[in-house]
Amino acid sequence: MTHTSYEEAFGRAPQATAQAPGRVNLLGEHTDYQGGFVLPTAIPQQATVALGRNGTDEHVLYSANLDQTIRVPVGEVGSGFAPYLTGCFALSGVQEGLNAFITSDVPSGGLSSSAALEVATLRALRDLADLDLDDVALALRGVQVEHEFVGVKCGVMDQMASSLADTRTMLLIDTRSLDRRAVPFPAGAEVLVIDSGVPRRLAESGYNERRAQVEEAARLLGVPQLRDVTDPAAVETLPPILRERARHVVTENNRVLAALEPGVDAVRFGQLMNASHASLKGDYAVSHERVDELVALLQAHPDVYGARMTGAGFGGAVVALVRQGQATATAQAVLAGYSEQGSQVVP
Repeated sequence: MTHTSYEEAFGRAPQATAQAPGRVNLLGEHTDYQGGFVLPTAIPQQATVALGRNGTDEHVLYSANLDQTIRVPVGEVGSGFAPYLTGCFALSGVQEGLNAFITSDVPSGGLSSSAALEVATLRALRDLADLDLDDVALALRGVQVEHEFVGVKCGVMDQMASSLADTRTMLLIDTRSLDRRAVPFPAGAEVLVIDSGVPRRLAESGYNERRAQVEEAARLLGVPQLRDVTDPAAVETLPPILRERARHVVTENNRVLAALEPGVDAVRFGQLMNASHASLKGDYAVSHERVDELVALLQAHPDVYGARMTGAGFGGAVVALVRQGQATATAQAVLAGYSEQGSQVVP
């Protein structure tokens, strides 16, 4: 039986409810686990988590989107979507059974639906248990959940963006120092996000492999992280594969910094996005042929300044910088030429 509220699912009111947004990244992909720079923004779509104590020794987790209930003994991780919540519970010292009601309109694949779920869960826990967690510490706890319970060695961008970004500006994050500041969108432009309809699973993909490759590249170059390399020519001494992976990280960091230079307009920003996609497709090899098709259609549209895949890759969403007021018409025109079932537009 499908439940539409916590009260309907559990017969009582929740004790804490919180939301957190998904995010889309404009520039700075696959650099956050090498101490690099990123430029995400929050999207309007959010994950919502309602929590309440149940007086038992098991967690009862209900996803309205999946119409699925998972029961997990306190202290265990569980399977399916459970680790995203039970990891938050474990790291927050929860030792009693909780009921959780989860709903989300954040599309899966490249828009940080998992980070939104973690941040919403941790926000609800912060209220429920009066946890001493500021927004940065909360984001870092979400990263720890991914590493220790989900099995994805992600960087800090997704959880930081979900915890700290808004929809009105981009959030420049130095993922080494965690310094951050709001950056305005290029004048006369707006953001368009389209889900390619190609599903992906990070833990089953090459994501962790890519991280291991760039860590080895940094080791061979004698630097703590590829963030410390600014000249792309420096990576040419590396063996094949590591060279290409490192070249992407170095040039991608440079693209973010170039986007922050005075006088950068929508045209220049779009060029940097196009170059980012070419690097993600070629050097980092994390795109997908259907994603490339969608990006090419966007890049060819006269009202699009630039477009690229966004997120970890291997499917998922694409992002475009579009002439102000033209996002809806552009999406309609592009999707008319793109037949992938399940594609959707995120305004």
